[in-house]
Amino acid sequence: MRILKLNSKTKQDLLNDLLKRSPNHYTEYESRVNEIISEVRIRQDEAVFAYTKQFDGALITADNLKVTEDEIVQAYRNVDEKLLEVIRKAKVNIQEYHEKQKQYSWFDSKENGIILGQKVTPLQTVGVYVPGGKAVYPSSVLMNVIPAKAAGVKKVIMTTPPGADGKVYASTLVAAKEAGVDEIYKAGGAQAVAAMAFGTESIPKVDKIVGPGNIYVALAKKAVFGYVSIDSIAGPSEILVLADETANPRFVAADLLSQAEHDEMASAILITTSEVLAHEVSKEADGLQPSCPAGRLLKSHWSATGIFWWRKRWRRR
Repeated sequence: MRILKLNSKTKQDLLNDLLKRSPNHYTEYESRVNEIISEVRIRQDEAVFAYTKQFDGALITADNLKVTEDEIVQAYRNVDEKLLEVIRKAKVNIQEYHEKQKQYSWFDSKENGIILGQKVTPLQTVGVYVPGGKAVYPSSVLMNVIPAKAAGVKKVIMTTPPGADGKVYASTLVAAKEAGVDEIYKAGGAQAVAAMAFGTESIPKVDKIVGPGNIYVALAKKAVFGYVSIDSIAGPSEILVLADETANPRFVAADLLSQAEHDEMASAILITTSEVLAHEVSKEADGLQPSCPAGRLLKSHWSATGIFWWRKRWRRR
């Protein structure tokens, strides 16, 4: 974790670093994403399997692409009971919230014969993308599947990248089963988005694609928008924490890690008046990384930046 004293030079360096995350600098990624989408449209399953082997190191075929009931049963055996309890509690909370958001059809006829109203029709098929491979995000499963189910979507499929062993994280599968996913496919990245947008021999075409992902997933959703509906084009995660010497360094570190774990391009920044706190937060962050779901990712691509302003300078201002 970098610790910088804020001055005219470091402010400019910080600004330049942040601007590198702007969509204006995504050209190098877009050409690669467009190539992947084109290959999937033409070669379908064959392309999905090839990219899964290339990017995830997993040998996926038509025979093992779709997660089986046996794999889900095994996942339940591998998940801690406490985690299962948390998943089920979160499911109830999320479902209760989104049930209140439901819209309903209504019609009103006037004396002159005019009929006014609106008809609300759930989508037939929705595809949920769930990140995987480098980290585990069962929360992404719940927060994307449950709203679709509450809205009355007929069929919800999920794609998520497998590990090199061709398996999906047990907690991800359990969350999917609890949320009500109908089908789960072992595919990730831009190739999974393309497969859901256009359909392949094994993965069905959907009406809408939702869910977070890295820059390749985000740009793939942008590229297929129009052929299929999407939720949004989410940029890299970011968080800014303002704190003084009274802050709990462990809490601050946890807040920074909560966003930094998502992506190599994530940005987690602390601005503090205390140099002591800056160093304490850095120490806590290093200690928390091994227990973080994406600890290995953070170790290689720790992008959070701690910035401190000297107290004396702060008072003069």
